[in-house]
Amino acid sequence: MGVKMLVDRVIAPYFETNCWILATGVGQECIIVDPGIAKPNLVKDIIEKVSEHNLKPVGILITHGHLDHIFSVLPLTKQTPMRTFITGDDRFLLTDPTGAIDKGGVSEQLIAAFGGDNFKEPDDVVEVEDFSHFEIAGLEIGAIFAPGHTKGSVIYTVDNQQLISGDVLFAGSIGRTDLPTGSAIQMRKTLRERILTLPDDLNVLPGHGGQTTIAIERVRNPYLQDDFLNQNGR
Repeated sequence: MGVKMLVDRVIAPYFETNCWILATGVGQECIIVDPGIAKPNLVKDIIEKVSEHNLKPVGILITHGHLDHIFSVLPLTKQTPMRTFITGDDRFLLTDPTGAIDKGGVSEQLIAAFGGDNFKEPDDVVEVEDFSHFEIAGLEIGAIFAPGHTKGSVIYTVDNQQLISGDVLFAGSIGRTDLPTGSAIQMRKTLRERILTLPDDLNVLPGHGGQTTIAIERVRNPYLQDDFLNQNGR
């Protein structure tokens, strides 16, 4: 286990999405996770939080392409140029977030309200590979594909201390699978083969809600128990 890292967050006002900020310490480079929805965007809040710790953002990790996790990527990278990491399967959602939301739902209404023509790729996008490892901001990142919530969902380990779980795993729950590109079958496979195989001491930073650990979820989360994992269905 490495040295304890700096972990903070900004909670986006729409959908209460966690925008995690991680660094090796105060005054260092940092990574930003899933910058979500605010009006006009979440950039001001993120920059204020980053400045509070005297950090320099150098990369954005995207867990999946839903609007509440990517909305502020473009304006953030315009203000502070940096790389954006996402899977190939969800990359198209950077420019077409309607591809994974319910037609006529709240997300589509927000896109219409904020301007659907404003979604473009940032200048520097990196497609992560399954079980790939890379270093950024002095942190060792491991990417593990975790389809189910979306086809291109990915979870990230950080220095073998933190798990950025996106909308795959929450404290006591999991992400929904009924939106376009989602799959209940894929989610159960992900939970069995990609979540339950992780070490107990990983601290979990979910896309919504508070932190937890793999050890706690292994025991308490009803969606990690055999009676759910062995179900059949879409």
